[in-house]
Amino acid sequence: MSVSPLGADKTDIPAYMQALGRAAREASQGLRRADSGRKNQALLAMAERVDGSREALLAANAEDMQRGREAGLDAALLDRLALSTARIDAMIEGLEQVAALPDPVGEIDGLRARPSGIQVGQMRVPLGVIGIIFESRPNVTVEAASLCLKSGNACILRGGSEARASNAALSECLKVGLEDAGLPAGSVQVVATTDRAAVGELISRPEFVDVIIPRGGKSLIERISREAKVPVIKHLDGVCHVYVDATADQNKALAIAINAKTQRYGTCNTMETLLLDAPVAETLLPELAKRFAEHGVELRGCERTRAVLPQAVAASDSDWGEEYLAPILAIKVVDGMGAAMAHIERYGSRHTDVIVTQDYGLARRFLAEVDSSSVMVNASTRFADGFEYGLGAEIGISTDKLHARGPVGLEGLTTRKYVVLGDGQVRQ
Repeated sequence: MSVSPLGADKTDIPAYMQALGRAAREASQGLRRADSGRKNQALLAMAERVDGSREALLAANAEDMQRGREAGLDAALLDRLALSTARIDAMIEGLEQVAALPDPVGEIDGLRARPSGIQVGQMRVPLGVIGIIFESRPNVTVEAASLCLKSGNACILRGGSEARASNAALSECLKVGLEDAGLPAGSVQVVATTDRAAVGELISRPEFVDVIIPRGGKSLIERISREAKVPVIKHLDGVCHVYVDATADQNKALAIAINAKTQRYGTCNTMETLLLDAPVAETLLPELAKRFAEHGVELRGCERTRAVLPQAVAASDSDWGEEYLAPILAIKVVDGMGAAMAHIERYGSRHTDVIVTQDYGLARRFLAEVDSSSVMVNASTRFADGFEYGLGAEIGISTDKLHARGPVGLEGLTTRKYVVLGDGQVRQ
């Protein structure tokens, strides 16, 4: 099941994970020498192999789906687990798109001459070895591998046990791509055991792994954040807000609020709380309620909201910090932007927050003072996405401040080192 060429005993979890770690560390050194052409060759060969392995992929996925149904997985989890012809097409397209993206590795920025005569700049370089732990969706195996490879990083991928047959079949496609380009087999390794102890080993080996990226439910991310001895790129919650200021264009406000909540319910950049400036509440709330009712969205409101919309459920304090991931929306009427920002500061998750306003000064202040990874003016929270930001693809979204923040694309999977160009200078 593993892409690793090593024949380590998978029942001896510490030894097995150390073997994968050593192979990844060695491969990361080889990837530093790989130019864009070789990396792109591997990605395109992976795409070709996925295309030619459709029957095997669908058969493996059918095995996972049957096992999932027998285990009682709910409909949402089964949907994330399922592969289809369209999803395989999307994986192929994703590999091709990543191959077409500019390679950030080796870029030198800010080169400047110093009085001594040396030139100093910063070169973008890979992070090294990235461990990615994810649940359910087998397409993450391909997405993660492609982004890590293009950014020059070796990766160790640990998918959920529910997708083990699908991930095993996909790992064979990745292996062929590496072989075709002459890249080290340890560049992409899929953990071949479902033993939970493997995760503990992966996140506690800084000698082998430079960064951990968890993708999954809150409980998984909390565990990784709590136990990891390796730096983690993550976000826990997506409690996103839209604040509608008294000066807002009401048609824009309606369109943004409806899209931010209803375009998709189960994403981390979906609006969970709507904040309304008091002067516009009475006029906007009835129309908002009508529009949300058409989408089957349950409204939970503060006392001032319920004075206008008595049909809304009374919101509790816990509602303000809730990531519903469902057709449920909390609404609060506030007295101005200061109160809105105070609410966001207290209850937000520093993911994505929006102001709808026609006041340039308020917009600038909101951008400067709201401490979130994405802050927007007059746009839907649903734009907080690597593809929409022009990154081409993303490995996830980070609400941390170090090292990456917001959607993490190829540049977010690199770091910088100082480079100095001289011509024999010595320090006086």
